[in-house]
Amino acid sequence: MGLFDRFRPGRRGESDVAADQKHLRDWAAQHTGVEAFVEPQTSVTPMTIVLVATDGEWTRRPSGGAVGARRLGEQLGIPVYDVQKVGYPQRMRDYDARRRIERRRQRDLDLES
Repeated sequence: MGLFDRFRPGRRGESDVAADQKHLRDWAAQHTGVEAFVEPQTSVTPMTIVLVATDGEWTRRPSGGAVGARRLGEQLGIPVYDVQKVGYPQRMRDYDARRRIERRRQRDLDLES
């Protein structure tokens, strides 16, 4: 398997789609205040959906297209937004910034030991 093979259309098996859907459902069940943000397809990646929790933690998986993303939102009872229209929530960027600081601190501690 090549580096970008998993992103090419038609290369993913049915079990991968099922695993992605299961991951998204499980993740949403384990977090509060989850919202979905649909990302557009690019030349390298299929259309994806990003689930963002209240604290800014997030996960991303292929969505099964726009219909799949909307269906997932309905099944989970969460709002679904188009990221090209509304952008990413600030809490997601804040979460990533906190994680970078934590990793940097941990790296510095590891270097001191």
